[in-house]
Amino acid sequence: QVQLVESGGGLVQTGDSLSLSCVASGRIVETSAMGWFRQAPGKGREFVAAISWSGSSTYYETSVKSRFTISRDTKKNTVFLQMNGLKPQDTAVYYCVLDPAFVDLIRGDPSEPEYWGQGTQVTVSS
Repeated sequence: QVQLVESGGGLVQTGDSLSLSCVASGRIVETSAMGWFRQAPGKGREFVAAISWSGSSTYYETSVKSRFTISRDTKKNTVFLQMNGLKPQDTAVYYCVLDPAFVDLIRGDPSEPEYWGQGTQVTVSS
C-alpha cells in the first residue's frame, strides 16, 4: 500500500500564491509518476498537473499551465505544486495522486490514478 499526505492548503485572495506539498510513503514503485487532481464544489474531479519519476517530464491542464508549477524531490518521495496568480475558479479540494505510469496519469481520467491522498482545501476569495 501507498499513503499520500497533502499539506499547504488554505484561504487566499485573488492573485495570491500558494504552495502544496505531498509526501508519499509505503510500497512505492520507483518509476511512479505523481500529480494533482482537484474537485470544485458540485463538480467532478479534474486533472491539474503531473510529473514523471525523474522530474524530466511534466504535463498541465490548460487553464493552469502558465500559473502552476509541479516539481518533485525524488529522494524524499515528495511532490510540490506552486500555484501563482490564483483565481476564484481555482477553489477546490486538491488531491495528490500517484500512479506507476506517467502516460496513464496524463490522460487526465480520474479513474486512472492508483493512489489518492485525502485532499487539501484551497479557497480563493474574490
